[in-house]
Amino acid sequence: MHKKVINLTSRDIVPSPAHFFKLFPIGLKLLLSFCFFLLVITAKANSSHQLIQVAGFNIEIKGERGDFSWHWETKKIEDNLEILTLTLHSSQPAVPPPFSLKWSLPSHNIAGFWSVTAGYRKIVSPSWWPSRVKAMLARSAPMFALFGHDNSNRLNVAVSEALKTTLLSCGLKEEDGRIYCQIDFFTEKERWLKNYTVEIRFDRRPLPFFKALQEIPRWWASHPGYQPAWTPDLAKWPMYSTWYSYHQNVSAETLLEEANLARQLGFRAIIVDDGWQTLDSSRGYAFTGDWRPERIPQMKEFVQALHRLDMKILLWYAVPFMGEKAENFERFKGKYLRYWQGQGAYVLDPRYPEVRAYIINIFKQALQEWDLDGFKLDFIARFTADEKTILEASDGRDYASVNEATDRLMTDLIDELRKIKPDIMIEFRQPYVGPLMRKYGNIFRVGDCPNVAVSNRVGIVDLRLLGDSTAIHSDMIMWHYDEPVEVAALQFLNIIFGVPQVSVRLKEIPQEHLEMLKFLTDYWIRHRSILLEGEFEPLFPLANYPLITARKNGHQITAVYTNEVISLGNEPQLNKLDIFNAKLTNRVLLDIQEDQGDWEYLIRDCRGNILERKTINLSRGTHGFTVPPSGIISFGRINGIPKNN
Repeated sequence: MHKKVINLTSRDIVPSPAHFFKLFPIGLKLLLSFCFFLLVITAKANSSHQLIQVAGFNIEIKGERGDFSWHWETKKIEDNLEILTLTLHSSQPAVPPPFSLKWSLPSHNIAGFWSVTAGYRKIVSPSWWPSRVKAMLARSAPMFALFGHDNSNRLNVAVSEALKTTLLSCGLKEEDGRIYCQIDFFTEKERWLKNYTVEIRFDRRPLPFFKALQEIPRWWASHPGYQPAWTPDLAKWPMYSTWYSYHQNVSAETLLEEANLARQLGFRAIIVDDGWQTLDSSRGYAFTGDWRPERIPQMKEFVQALHRLDMKILLWYAVPFMGEKAENFERFKGKYLRYWQGQGAYVLDPRYPEVRAYIINIFKQALQEWDLDGFKLDFIARFTADEKTILEASDGRDYASVNEATDRLMTDLIDELRKIKPDIMIEFRQPYVGPLMRKYGNIFRVGDCPNVAVSNRVGIVDLRLLGDSTAIHSDMIMWHYDEPVEVAALQFLNIIFGVPQVSVRLKEIPQEHLEMLKFLTDYWIRHRSILLEGEFEPLFPLANYPLITARKNGHQITAVYTNEVISLGNEPQLNKLDIFNAKLTNRVLLDIQEDQGDWEYLIRDCRGNILERKTINLSRGTHGFTVPPSGIISFGRINGIPKNN
């Protein structure tokens, strides 16, 4: 028997719509065609798909209009610097639709991708897994930059929206060698609104990337509600931190001894970290939330003793947490955002006015009763909504948005604290270092990187480039006490362009370590105006800034972290030059591009011991010097030698 094999398709099994359409009467065909036409027109009317010329780019705006009308305009600030303003409006409150800005550029001289939280990963990733920034109130900053192999600015983009979540990404497409960029708005659940305006700043100017970046925080600060907090001078002095040296095992007696030694070195404040508020030493937060000084019960007397030493004090608080074993836990049941599994703590919901009032009162009471000088406010980024969060101002909540409620909490908190003490110091750490966080805090600190000098260096530079007048602090430095002193010194030399925080037990470290710390701290204090406020030049971000320079009033301080050659051009105003050999090789090379005349130089080790003093003519060409690891070579023009440098 012959069998015929028949391959059946969906068309064979189920008649297609076109087949049915042929069976309809002509009148019905016309009616259906007209309805289909209206459906297409309506769909297109609700879709926003436009091309806009901004800074030489064809920017595609893509998304659904929803119930909103759209308006856009561009403003040219100067050549290659333009601002795009987008406005959405709805006659009635509605959920804003997700939308994106998309554009591309050829990958000409693009070495890497920069964001304030990129850390070591400053590469441009492929388009199928692009480099990303997720920014919101308490996470990162809404911007990115593309930089060249020659330290040039190829493009930086900044968004004025710093409260709501914004996604920014860039990726290289392998097929055409172009970099595809995208900014996404309203990607998360959002409350209803009627009006929304956002600005996007496009900067393609041929400047050094670090100069272009330093203009962005000033642009943010020009927007209403973004005015940064004033930074007192005390925030720019070295501080002692208890975290790595003592963790939760703090006591008033021990810390007063450490504070006394720190003050003799020139430190002006101590940060008492986690542990003062609980006798629990498990490193979790189950007992957090009541904020009673269980481990330092005589807190007022302790603070008074510190003040007699001429030391200020900042006290650590985990702002969002209420531990499941805290006395106040039951009081706020039903008013938590979520539970932190493994830490034994809940995250308070700032949308409840009684939650905000409780938190604010905790800090006011501490400031008034104990006469504190500042706070280290931790874990702010935990104040976030998720897919389970009900974004409604109901059931006792007076805000629908968690971000807006957090902004209200922090704004009211800082206002109340400044009424009591106008020069209050407030520290935040990476990643909550965006433009709105500068409104509340005047100290930004590098994220935790114990004993990792290069992470501290990279973090300080990244924060400084967007920090402007905010004090930029290192993560507290530590080292193993058996380290050779030259290796221990690297921890300090990697943070000299930020404010040092130190967390070693000063009464226990070896004598040569103490001498090193004294010498470098003294140098830093005498030159802090140059290191913190001078013209700042960090080079080669893709290589983790191996060469960093600060200049002010004819004095240049350079630190070299790898075997880089230091170039010196025509610098007629330069009369002092200090170079830190912040590495474990002993050669420092100067490339003199034009004759500099006669100079005297002084070589010292990391403890300040003088090893060599000579006169040299810095003629055009390459000059090599033997400088010990972690040592310093200081140059001064003849008749302009910096004495006691």
